[in-house]
Amino acid sequence: MTVPRPAHIAAIASALALAGCGSSDIGGLEAYMDQVRARPPGQIEALPEVRPITTFTYEPAERRDPFALDQRLEEIAERPPPSGPAPDPTRAKEELERYALDSLRMVGTLERDAARWALIMTRDRILHRVTVGNYLGQNHGLITRISDDEIQLTEIIPDGQGGWRDRQAAIALAR
Repeated sequence: MTVPRPAHIAAIASALALAGCGSSDIGGLEAYMDQVRARPPGQIEALPEVRPITTFTYEPAERRDPFALDQRLEEIAERPPPSGPAPDPTRAKEELERYALDSLRMVGTLERDAARWALIMTRDRILHRVTVGNYLGQNHGLITRISDDEIQLTEIIPDGQGGWRDRQAAIALAR
């Protein structure tokens, strides 16, 4: 007599399992399907009635016409371009103009042959060297003076009426 191996036992078990699947009773399912097919067809509900939309004609009379330009906008459009300071749109932006002024720190100065530079550190700890005439900050800040303890600059900011105005600002030496 031979002893069955594990591979033989697995094959016999799977054959018995498959034989059990083929003998399931589907008679109940077929009876239910016959019952559903025997039902009389139902009636489809009618679509709801679509009510007509009432239209409205806007008569401005003494009120403002929402489709006409506001008188104030027309005055602004007819106003001559403002005189005075204005940023140069053709000037190439410098690296430090990407940063807000309050995010820049002055960490020192360098001087050689009467030329003075300020050392500026950004929040991401990158060190930059600037001198009078360079720009920094997001408001077109032109460096006008560098001393041992601060950088002075003139920013050009909008005046709220379509023009521009100068504003003095400074960055003090970080201690």
